[in-house]
Amino acid sequence: MALLTAIGLMSGTSMDGIDIAILRSDGANVLEFGPSMAVAYDAAFRRRIEASLETAKAIVRREDRPDDLAELEREITLRHARAVSDFLLSLPAEWQKPDLIGFHGQTVLHRPHLGVTVQLGDGALLARETGIPVVYDMRANDMTHGGQGAPLVPAYHAALARSLSEPYGAMKPAVFVNVGGISNITYVPEAGAPVAFDTGPGNTLIDQWVSREGGVPYDAGGTIASEGGVVTEVATRYLDNPFFGKSGPKSLDRNDFTLALAEGLELSDGARTLAHVSAEAILKSVAHLPAPPKLWIVCGGGRKNPHIVGDLRAGAEKAGAEVIVAEDAGLNGDATEAEAWAYLAVRSALGQPLTFPTTTGCREPVTGGQRAEP
Repeated sequence: MALLTAIGLMSGTSMDGIDIAILRSDGANVLEFGPSMAVAYDAAFRRRIEASLETAKAIVRREDRPDDLAELEREITLRHARAVSDFLLSLPAEWQKPDLIGFHGQTVLHRPHLGVTVQLGDGALLARETGIPVVYDMRANDMTHGGQGAPLVPAYHAALARSLSEPYGAMKPAVFVNVGGISNITYVPEAGAPVAFDTGPGNTLIDQWVSREGGVPYDAGGTIASEGGVVTEVATRYLDNPFFGKSGPKSLDRNDFTLALAEGLELSDGARTLAHVSAEAILKSVAHLPAPPKLWIVCGGGRKNPHIVGDLRAGAEKAGAEVIVAEDAGLNGDATEAEAWAYLAVRSALGQPLTFPTTTGCREPVTGGQRAEP
């Protein structure tokens, strides 16, 4: 089978910047991990993206770019191109000639019940700017085939689960947890297809809360939350949302949960309560899994919040499960999603499925992604 080298580019719902990673894969296994890098967005540009979420509500078709969204899409793409250029200059010689780029873009709208998901990012422009073929728009074909279009990382999580060394390799079922703006899980059984879905808010409510109430973009290391306590009645109201009673596949838009239920809380109590909500939302997902997991592997920025991880660990231990962060298993928790986009780009180029009925609800395993040449 062909062996391809791919760069993955991810800008998640936290809207804090661009994650970049490079790997080599045959489309089934990751055969070699390369370096990774993060490029932060400046505060002003992050505010532009946040403002675009309101504009994007007017979108009816995926191609629509009302008001200034076309200009923003171009700027997002050019920032990704500069990031790729800087990344390539930083790489050892053996990694400097990638075969393709997997480009996620910036999600500004996700309405699976309407068959609409929009990621700002011009794949053709990125290919021209970088001189490298680009695979992009990887969610669309899944939605055409009845899927949610999210989460899209389960195929990669399943590949990582196959690669785990002992003792973790033998601990099945295992669940990968990606705590980004929205959290999602991939349940990997001993045999058979993975099961995946969004579990609820990850960092997004915490970030919004500390930004609004404390004037900082995120709660670094859970420092603000460490001064507060869980306000149980508020957490309970969040966790009573009907979303948590639905079985997967299911997915969320960043705006499906808001700060309305946290109004009136003190800064640190709000941060601590919302971290607890994130953890409990993940734990509630067990009710919709084929069997209780033995191992939870936490990736994404939320793994750096000790309150999310601590509450998740406390709940999982009651069921006899172990919780680790990605680095405990020899993985790079900062780069996991960017690696996933590189891996999916390889699969797309090789005509292999990106999604499955058990991960997004598509009618059959679905290939996807458009390809743009330089």
